[in-house]
Amino acid sequence: MGKDEHNLDRLKEDYKKIQTKYNLPSFTELNEDFQIEKICDIETDILIREIRKFMAEKISNYLRFIETLLNPVNAPMFFFSMIKVVETDEKQKIPEIYKKLSKIELNIIELDISFSEQKEAEFIKESYKTWQEIKKDLLDVIENIKKNWDNKIEPDSKGYFG
Repeated sequence: MGKDEHNLDRLKEDYKKIQTKYNLPSFTELNEDFQIEKICDIETDILIREIRKFMAEKISNYLRFIETLLNPVNAPMFFFSMIKVVETDEKQKIPEIYKKLSKIELNIIELDISFSEQKEAEFIKESYKTWQEIKKDLLDVIENIKKNWDNKIEPDSKGYFG
């Protein structure tokens, strides 16, 4: 067994203890959505905080993505193309996704300021549950964009090269 495999096995054992204590999602579930297996390379005495940080990073990235869709000031052209093809039903989902992600972001800030193992566990449970809802809606938006991409995106005869 290599060092990396040993570290991953130890991480899974350590996680099992806090999972049982706080009734958290399974290691596999969190790993599939938040790649928490990468924590096996990090030495820490507070595993639950590291898990929350990995979740926070992904959630923050999607929050920035949704913010750019809602307010594309200085956004790359790619975002304008996406916004152009989003249908009305899907456009209504985007502000709701933003609202949920923003609420999670506020919780992240609070936990960064004041550590509490209990609150970290609550964050993991609630954020995982909310992420499952957001993920479905976000996938609907992306599928809608993909479906309409070829129909509505046309080369513009104007622009920097026209």
